[in-house]
Amino acid sequence: MRVLLGVGCDRGTPLETLETAVDQALKLAGLDRVAVQGLATIDKKSDEACILMLAARWNWPLHFFSAEELAKVPVPNPSATVLKYMGTPAVAEAAALLAAHAGLKHLLVEKHKHRGADGRNATVSIVRTGNE
Repeated sequence: MRVLLGVGCDRGTPLETLETAVDQALKLAGLDRVAVQGLATIDKKSDEACILMLAARWNWPLHFFSAEELAKVPVPNPSATVLKYMGTPAVAEAAALLAAHAGLKHLLVEKHKHRGADGRNATVSIVRTGNE
């Protein structure tokens, strides 16, 4: 199975925290990093070091979407806090769905949240790609 990961995180989140969130979400789906075809997030995170490092480490393509694009995607877990700060009610779920050109039935992991030992938050959603 091939998947795309939607990711979101607090500004300045360490790579270790994001990687832990990714690994936890993949485990929930019964997958490992080999299944990942790319990462997707909001364009406001295009300079977020941990996202750029994770993509580079695994050679995963990055997909960025505007708040306006993300806000049009129906998601099961919209957040008033994300809307307040990002201008869209969802980042991880919406970005993964957009990047995969998929609907909600392809959402394998909705919105897995992880708070690292550093106090920073990372969120990961997983969407199945293709006709699998």
